[in-house]
Amino acid sequence: MIAFLGMGLLGSNWVRAMRKRGEDVHVWNRTASKATALEEVGAKVFATPAQVVKGVNRIHICVSDDNAVNSILEQASPNLDKDAIVIDHTTTSTSGALERTEKWKKHGITYIHAPVFMGPQNAHDSTGTMLISGDQEVVKIIEPELSKMCGTLMNLGPDPKEAAAYKLLGNHLFLSLTAGIADTFTLGKAMGLSRDDVSEFIDKMGSTPIKARVARILLGNYEEPTWELTMARKDARLMTEETERAGMTLDVMPTFGAHMDHLIAGGFGAKDWSIVAKEAVSK
Repeated sequence: MIAFLGMGLLGSNWVRAMRKRGEDVHVWNRTASKATALEEVGAKVFATPAQVVKGVNRIHICVSDDNAVNSILEQASPNLDKDAIVIDHTTTSTSGALERTEKWKKHGITYIHAPVFMGPQNAHDSTGTMLISGDQEVVKIIEPELSKMCGTLMNLGPDPKEAAAYKLLGNHLFLSLTAGIADTFTLGKAMGLSRDDVSEFIDKMGSTPIKARVARILLGNYEEPTWELTMARKDARLMTEETERAGMTLDVMPTFGAHMDHLIAGGFGAKDWSIVAKEAVSK
């Protein structure tokens, strides 16, 4: 039996894929309608975190941030079985991942962090990359099931915070690339170059990741998010905090974060995060 808490863009599609494989899944979501929408595929909906985890030995969480994960675990704790394994796919801070691992171990509960580089379609199709780190005996137990949820399962070793670190590192790369590309288009516009001129120049420079990012930006599809702007902003905040804890500073990300804040305040938080470049590539 599987419990899944968090029916957002990833969680809901993971559940759909699990049901296609014939797995029994209990679901919960803070906004109940997102959970009840999965009744059509045979998922069983529960009203509280405590109810959804009762009698379940494999529990998945995919929510917004550290605070949400902590709150859910506290609410679920009365019914968490001692032999249950909690697998958290949320992008969190490194300190949060470590603290939860140690805290719940004292209560006899196994918590392991497994964030992903995946969009909603990846979750539905079981493609993309999942990171995992922590107790290697636990990893060995759950590896076959997690491998069904992704294309690549990347084991980063026994350090409980390593998966969180590499997840933030990867997301920083994506955000930084997009911020830089947006600046490139803005500079081109300022110098009288068209967006096609800039796009062709980047294409000639020849970098596959940059080409993919440019294609996403030029698509201008903000209504079907693969990564919501509010979630991208949360990750940018985590990156800034991680750097500040080490006594260092980022140059681009704080300013870029302020730009995202402005868009979120304008009501664009639920849009695809590439909306940060909308004005830069407007004709």
